[in-house]
Amino acid sequence: MDKNRAATRFQRACAIAAIVMLAGISSTGARTITILSATYGANCGAESGNATHDLTRQCNGLDTCQYVPNRKRISDATQACRNDLQANWRCTDSEIHTATLSPEAGVNSTLVLSCIEQNGPGH
Repeated sequence: MDKNRAATRFQRACAIAAIVMLAGISSTGARTITILSATYGANCGAESGNATHDLTRQCNGLDTCQYVPNRKRISDATQACRNDLQANWRCTDSEIHTATLSPEAGVNSTLVLSCIEQNGPGH
């Protein structure tokens, strides 16, 4: 009877270890966007970080996000000139990215942020 209990305990311990290991493996592949900062119209004198809240609301937690800046949702967006957009985000603790839309891109331009790893030619 003691051997049966020991075997049952060992099986339970192995099952728990396997579950913990699988949970760790599945979470390591999860690379999602975490917005660090975003500024819309820095080239026109807008306050740094004025688009961070809007970009965070739309993109955090996604693996890819297409963002179109909207002056109505961004505080202190200046209409004095054509605005640029700069976004900084991370995919992991050590992987930080920056992307920019130039003022020449125009209204309704899309900034694409991604944490999908690319493998192949040129990567």
